[in-house]
Amino acid sequence: MTKELFLKDAYVKEFVAKVARHVGREVILDGTAFYPGGGGQPADKGALGVGPIRAAVVDVRREGGDIVHVLDVTIPGTVRELNGELDWEWRYAHMRYHTALHVLSGVIWQNFEAKVTGGQLRIDRARMDFSFPGEWTSSIVDEIERLTNEALAGGRPVRIYELPRQEALKKPDLIRTQINLVPEWVKVVRIVEIEGVDAQTDGGTRVADTREVGTLRITSHKSKGRQNKRVEFVLE
Repeated sequence: MTKELFLKDAYVKEFVAKVARHVGREVILDGTAFYPGGGGQPADKGALGVGPIRAAVVDVRREGGDIVHVLDVTIPGTVRELNGELDWEWRYAHMRYHTALHVLSGVIWQNFEAKVTGGQLRIDRARMDFSFPGEWTSSIVDEIERLTNEALAGGRPVRIYELPRQEALKKPDLIRTQINLVPEWVKVVRIVEIEGVDAQTDGGTRVADTREVGTLRITSHKSKGRQNKRVEFVLE
C-alpha cells in the first residue's frame, strides 16, 4: 500500500521512496507526494529518477491501495529507490483552485442553501455546478463573487483532520453534495475545514491559508436546468 504523503503535507515538492513494483513504464512506490487525481482535481505531473536516470511522470492513478506512476520512458528494473519531484506550478495552481472551490461552496451554502452538483478545476480556471433554489440573476452572481472574495481575503486557515465514517455522516454540513460520494469501504473520513466558511469530506490538496488563493473573478454563469446553475471563474 502506497503511503500518501500529500494527505499530510500538500507542500511536499520532493521526496525519496523505495520501488515496490515496477512493470514496464508503470511504477508503484512505498510512498509518494504525487496526487492521483479525483474530486475534479487532475493528477499531478513531475519526474522520478536517480542519478543519470530520469523519467517524466505523465499520469498518476489510484489502483486499490496503491498509487501507480505512469512514466514517459521505462527505467531499469534494477532501480530500487527513486527521487520524486513534482511539477510545482501545476500542483500549486490546483491547490489554489481547489481551495477556491471549497470557499465558493461554503458561501453559496451559508447564504443560499445551494448544494454542489458538480465541479472541475484546471490549471487556469474552474467551474462549479449547484442546485440553486431561488431566483438566478446577475446581481446574485455578483453577490456570490463579492462574498467569496471577502472570505478569501480574510486569511482563513485551512485545517485537515479525520473523523470515523459514521460520525461524519451524522453531520449533514460535511456531506453537502446532492449525493453522498463517500465510498462504503471508507471507514475514516478526511475533513478539510476552512475556518468559518466551509467543512467538507475531501481527499484533494489545499493551500494553508485562503490569502494564497488570490482574487476570484466569475467569468460566466448559466442555467443548466430548472434549478441547476453553473459558474466559471479564474483566479487573479
